[in-house]
Amino acid sequence: MQLVKSTGKKGEKSRQTRRRILEAAYELFVDQGYGATTLQGVAERAGVAVQTIYFAFGNKPSLLKELADVTIAGDDEPVPTLQRTWFREALAAGTAEAQLRKHVRGTCDILARVAPIMDVLRAAATQDPSVATLWQQDSDPRLEVHTAAARSLVAKPGARSGLTVEHAADLLFGLLSPQLYLLFVRDRGWTAELWEQWVYDTLHAQLCGRR
Repeated sequence: MQLVKSTGKKGEKSRQTRRRILEAAYELFVDQGYGATTLQGVAERAGVAVQTIYFAFGNKPSLLKELADVTIAGDDEPVPTLQRTWFREALAAGTAEAQLRKHVRGTCDILARVAPIMDVLRAAATQDPSVATLWQQDSDPRLEVHTAAARSLVAKPGARSGLTVEHAADLLFGLLSPQLYLLFVRDRGWTAELWEQWVYDTLHAQLCGRR
């Protein structure tokens, strides 16, 4: 996520403009798809000149990446997930069960925000090879988050005896995945609340209590 460094009234106006552009891009990408959405269309929806989008984001792939980053975070603050308040509060929980509850809650919030644009991201990566390169990293950020959570969880009272960090991380990574969320909530019609309770119960049975 790009850091907006300008401050004062000018800086706040710039951030408001970026937010309008991102909101317009979200609506058009979801409604029309990646291929059919143009920067001119986004500019018209946001009420700005198309040059403003080029200046702020560069091109359509970069705009999509910024949109994905902001959607995952829930705001435009340049704070990674590992330093987010909800994640730090989960790590600070006194028991494995309490941490798991907070971790599932925070992750489900992210999944609910990201779900509408998952198809857009997949289609964009297929239609425009440059999109996939925007997320190329040495490791999967989502796995890093769940591994950090697992490392903390297995050391707490209430964690299942003999549970390894790797196994706990795999379970968190697999069950709290966008793909599984979409399968149940979008494809099978579950409510987000039912999904959250089910995934918590399933993970609790695997990660907490006696073997």
